[in-house]
Amino acid sequence: MKLNVGGADRTGRIVVGVVLAAVAVFAPIELAWRIVAGVIAAIALVTAAVRFCPVNAILGIDTYKGGQTPKK
Repeated sequence: MKLNVGGADRTGRIVVGVVLAAVAVFAPIELAWRIVAGVIAAIALVTAAVRFCPVNAILGIDTYKGGQTPKK
């Protein structure tokens, strides 16, 4: 799998994910909005962790330097 999430894109996803997770848990909002915030937070955090985003792949966006799997 070609990695396509890196740099500021990855950092932004982590920040958005953490903020939305906090909103989902602590904000005094309706349950439906908590669920929406939680789902979006999970998507943002997972795509940041695995460094691959299917939407980026479809749109041809690659913010990962080199665009290849990192060597171990």
